[in-house]
Amino acid sequence: MRGACCFDPRQVLAGFLTLSMFGMLGNMIKRDHFDSIQVSMPMSSNAQFNVVKIEDHSGKALVQVNRGPWKVKSQELKPCWNKPDTKYESKGFITFSLTTGPEYHISQITDAVVIARYLGATLVLPDIRGNDIGHKMHFEDMYDVDKFMKSVDGVVKIVRELPAEVAAGKPAVVRVPNRVAEEFIVKNIEPIFRTKNYLRLAIIFPSISLRQMEKKNTDLDATSCLAMFGSLELKPEIQEVANAMVDRLRTLSRKSDGKFVAVDLRVEVLEKGCKEIGGKEKKTCYSAQEVGDFLKKAGFDGDTTIYLTQTWWHDSLNTLKEVFPKTYTKDDIIPADKKGKFLRSGSGELERALDFQICSQGDVFVPAISGLFYGNVAGKRIASGRTQIIVPGQESDKDFISSYVSKQNHLAYSCHC
Repeated sequence: MRGACCFDPRQVLAGFLTLSMFGMLGNMIKRDHFDSIQVSMPMSSNAQFNVVKIEDHSGKALVQVNRGPWKVKSQELKPCWNKPDTKYESKGFITFSLTTGPEYHISQITDAVVIARYLGATLVLPDIRGNDIGHKMHFEDMYDVDKFMKSVDGVVKIVRELPAEVAAGKPAVVRVPNRVAEEFIVKNIEPIFRTKNYLRLAIIFPSISLRQMEKKNTDLDATSCLAMFGSLELKPEIQEVANAMVDRLRTLSRKSDGKFVAVDLRVEVLEKGCKEIGGKEKKTCYSAQEVGDFLKKAGFDGDTTIYLTQTWWHDSLNTLKEVFPKTYTKDDIIPADKKGKFLRSGSGELERALDFQICSQGDVFVPAISGLFYGNVAGKRIASGRTQIIVPGQESDKDFISSYVSKQNHLAYSCHC
């Protein structure tokens, strides 16, 4: 006969866990009545997690506790500009082309819309020209043309093609520095436009900065915000492919609760050399080895999933993969039936469009290459609340957060609130 002193240890453990759970919930009750509480816990003792959420019955988070280097997504910002009043004067026409990639397209669209608004000109829908001679696409091959035209309706007049009588003539070509100022328009563009009434803009990038500037013209400032953050959207097909790639990365990131790091690292840029700029010899790009060392220093472990903007695998990336085995390029994660159109078509613009979307949606963004891609991705992330942008060499911030965020000096902060 067995003695009454014998207990099943599993029952003892279950009882202890039950009492512990009731004790935790009891400490949360501070009033006579309470809303139902849902505690999100790991399904087993072996589960790894970065955030424990305690929610009320509506699903609103009451508590979020971070573990590891991942940060909770900030609140999405809202546009705080007023759409400029309708002003159609149509005194002439302006044409231009989009070049290089989506990060340049955003800036080129913004400058063209601002200039057309100021001059009262009709803007002709641009074409898209690749780096290879003769490579050209229509605007609608890459962007949602209806969304664009609707967004700027009343701000500037847009036509799809030049009238035949205007196209027969030759436009005056004007070189325009990116982030064109009102003073430049008045001095260098308006006199030519009033004489010719038909301009072609060649937007150049003598320097690249998306930091805030002093506001001077409320109408043009609002036009700039609208054009940069509220007009240009990739066509649905491209967004769907990018979203499928993001879903794939999240599936591969189960040990980090679906989170992944997006790194703008392209071998062809690195092979040109990482220049040293400024009196303090600040680097403009970082190698795969340096990115791996940086991510370890920032606290990411070997299970972290990393997306690189590189299209095909290159041996120089092996040093990164040795430390972070779950490192992928576009070729690794794009749906197989989309490779022909997006990766083998010779269209670098489509490849960069995928990169732009994925880097904008990643939980962490690391710009291993400085420049306009970094700046415009940062702007989109700031607006959406994805502010964990960490930069190698950003030693002034203990979390390596980009100065665009830590100092809030990105122009996105002047357009959103």
